[in-house]
Amino acid sequence: MSAMPIEDVELDVLTDRPWITLVWNDPINLMTYVTYVFQTHFGYDKPKAEKLMLDVHEKGRAVVSSGTREEMERDVAAMHSYGLWATLQKDD
Repeated sequence: MSAMPIEDVELDVLTDRPWITLVWNDPINLMTYVTYVFQTHFGYDKPKAEKLMLDVHEKGRAVVSSGTREEMERDVAAMHSYGLWATLQKDD
């Protein structure tokens, strides 16, 4: 068995770019609830949680966490369990 040549390895694996979790604005959840979720799940203090909530509300989305793909999949699943709209993507 031979090793895979380095040129066959996808560049993203070599650069190990982090992934991000995005929370999107929705017409259902109150701003106070979104702030509560960010404080409860991520452990953010109130000012940071409120800033992220305002980004969600005013800009339509906010990056709430970054890390490995697996970590971001867990964060997205957690946001869904709280009833928030969330996705993950590679950080640019």
